[in-house]
Amino acid sequence: MDKRRVAVSEAVGAVAIYSAAVFLHFAFGLSGRSALGMLFGAVNESVWEHVKIFSIAYTGWALIQLCWLKVPFKQYVVAKCAGLYTLMALIIGSFYLYTAFTGRAIFQVDIVTSALFTVFAQWLSFRLITGENRIRDYYMPALMLLGLYYLMFFSFTVSPPRIGLFRDPLSGDYGIPGRKQ
Repeated sequence: MDKRRVAVSEAVGAVAIYSAAVFLHFAFGLSGRSALGMLFGAVNESVWEHVKIFSIAYTGWALIQLCWLKVPFKQYVVAKCAGLYTLMALIIGSFYLYTAFTGRAIFQVDIVTSALFTVFAQWLSFRLITGENRIRDYYMPALMLLGLYYLMFFSFTVSPPRIGLFRDPLSGDYGIPGRKQ
């Protein structure tokens, strides 16, 4: 395996993921509120919808990257699953941590932290893909966790639980705007 090629693709991926997430933030509105825009774009300003767009961008890049990297498949899947869950946990955790101290969301903090966390998730993925470890033994649990993750994302966009993670701070609503829940 060419570690330099993996490192370059992970670095390019950090930029691609962040750029795609920015686009996906507006995809629901740009699509005319279509079903496809609903599944892949942010339908409101909740923390959950922001995590969703980064997760979709992360997965999209992982699929593109897999097409040109020659890496052990099972190890790659486990590494990307770990990176994805780490990215999600960092975005959610940091948001609630800093807002506990500030009492409000700060747009600039969200922008900077999501960029840093994207880079960190890519770095973690690189370390796991190129490391001398036996993470491939966790291939089946990783597949199940990925399936659960995306089932939750698509389900919770349409039918979100009534907890703060899913609440749009601008409107106070949950899920798709203007839709009876």
